[in-house]
Amino acid sequence: MGLGKTIQTIAFLLLKKEEGPSLVVAPASVAPNWKTEMERFAPTLNVKILNFATNRLQVIFDAKAGDVIVTTYGILLSIQDFITKKHWNVACLDEAHIIKNRGAKTSAAAMKIQADNRVMLTGTPVQNHLGELWSLFQFVNPGLLGNYEHFSQKFIIPIEGYQDQEKQEQLEKIVHPFMLRRTKQAVLNELPEKIEIYHTVELNQEELAIYESIRIRAEKLLQAAGSNIDMHVLAEITRLRQAACSAQLIEPKWTGECSKITALVELLQGVIEGGNRALVFSQFVSFFDIVRKELDRLGINYFYIDGGVPLKRRTEMVEAFQNGENPLFLISLKAGGLGLNLTGANYVFHLDPWWNPAIEQQKNATVSALKAEWGAKYNQNMELANNTLVKLCENKEDYDHILNIV
Repeated sequence: MGLGKTIQTIAFLLLKKEEGPSLVVAPASVAPNWKTEMERFAPTLNVKILNFATNRLQVIFDAKAGDVIVTTYGILLSIQDFITKKHWNVACLDEAHIIKNRGAKTSAAAMKIQADNRVMLTGTPVQNHLGELWSLFQFVNPGLLGNYEHFSQKFIIPIEGYQDQEKQEQLEKIVHPFMLRRTKQAVLNELPEKIEIYHTVELNQEELAIYESIRIRAEKLLQAAGSNIDMHVLAEITRLRQAACSAQLIEPKWTGECSKITALVELLQGVIEGGNRALVFSQFVSFFDIVRKELDRLGINYFYIDGGVPLKRRTEMVEAFQNGENPLFLISLKAGGLGLNLTGANYVFHLDPWWNPAIEQQKNATVSALKAEWGAKYNQNMELANNTLVKLCENKEDYDHILNIV
């Protein structure tokens, strides 16, 4: 989130450089940034990006004191036998919430890493439930929270199920000594509060007819399911969210006007004409396909990132945007926006609200952190009028209750 986690970690790597080789595992979108920052702030460290090496196994084998090997979670998974056989001085996981699911293959690979010192960086240590906190601590301090069954009985059930304040305080006392928490308020008090604008969009009659047909079906499925929500219900709710973006996502042959894109283009044109620059987030790559066609038709230049964009191309686009090229950056919220530092923008647009507010907050911080000279930031959330969109996360208070623990 731009609060100094990377610089602090580089300082620690520099402090420990004589004790052996170190490993940094990061998302593909930010791996090159680690090399850039270390060359800038710690030029005595010998930094190598494993992804770009012609002989990766040799790079791992030859790594020695003073070397920092930067790689991605994908490479960690594909050659884990070689990475985990090496004994590292410092092992750092950037955007560490990637290993939040204890049963995932990436998490299992990370747990096998051998290191004398372990560091984890994340702006969202808990995204859904306390079980994710257990997974993170299982890497950084194995055994501190006991096995998962013990942790669940002692903390997850009492805190999430019964809001047990005593258990929450007890857990906080256990994890607090191992966490360095930095907030934007503590780091940069002079940063102006961002301005959030919820821009409502009225659907036309054709769009509303498609939306209503899905809404009625989803409502019937919800009523029939009762408390047993299954994948069919969730799939229907996803279709409802897609219909709120564009009817074409539901009916591919539909050629009518998309009200949300019309509203978006009007807002973006005003932003660009004012000499401003913007990030645009959506969770649906298919919706971006439609948005991009309209921007291309209008001759509006932009960059675009999703999970399929190669690492080298991501780096080139981020650098170009930071240097002032193109006024817009379209970013897939889930697949492509992880850990990007794009402080060259001063507007953020969310085309469809993500069910987890912590994810949106992290993406907003991509642009607003440490950019006081720009003045207030504008966060545009585009939603349907009359609250017709079904909310997936209705009880935000429960979610905030969990986040307060960490």
